[in-house]
Amino acid sequence: MRPQIVLFGDSITQHSFGSGGWGAAVADAYSRKADVVLRGYSGYNTRWALFLLNHIFPLGWEKPPIAATIFFGANDAALLDGTGKKQHVPVEEYKNNLRKMVEHIKSLSSKTIVVLITPPPIDIGGRREYARSRYGDKASNSPDRTNEITGIYAEECVALAEELGLPSVNLWSKMQEIDGWQKFLSDGLHLTSEGNAFVSKEVIKILDGAGFSDLPYDFPMHSDIDEEDPGKAFAQQISAV
Repeated sequence: MRPQIVLFGDSITQHSFGSGGWGAAVADAYSRKADVVLRGYSGYNTRWALFLLNHIFPLGWEKPPIAATIFFGANDAALLDGTGKKQHVPVEEYKNNLRKMVEHIKSLSSKTIVVLITPPPIDIGGRREYARSRYGDKASNSPDRTNEITGIYAEECVALAEELGLPSVNLWSKMQEIDGWQKFLSDGLHLTSEGNAFVSKEVIKILDGAGFSDLPYDFPMHSDIDEEDPGKAFAQQISAV
């Protein structure tokens, strides 16, 4: 059985196996080396995601994942007076919920690499355009999220990673270092193909830095198979596992 990499998050993770998605790019990077398992839940915040922990990362798991990404915050940071108010989670609780996720995963195996990913920045103009295109005159004039508030959640996510000695991807700050960063967002929140490429590059950089690029292939490459004695290559590969 191949080792697993679990992607755990909200809609930005759920959509990551779509065409040009960041999760698909991670799966492609470790094709035949590891299985990338998608566990993304549209609209979820960290409070609701805690109910899934024992199902996605069950206690007593014989072969825990070699890595897991935790990518929440875009919904937790929804404003209390906006249309996404039921998704709002106070920032202190958000940070504590992330801590609980990390502790749970690490309890299965201290060797599992847990990568925390912050929510991306919010393009308020893009959010308004999206709302008008979807709801027309019924679209709310009040923002459901702001870039400033989302940045506070991103800071706490990174602070927790530093406290626990975990790798992290600060999408909120890294994306805004690029002129015209709004191109990374399709509706002011979710990712375009360029945004997905940005995320996959950052995640793969971390995993490769942990040696994942050197993971062995699960079975022999075709060039290593002797047509006269094909079983030899398979016997050598299996005995080495």
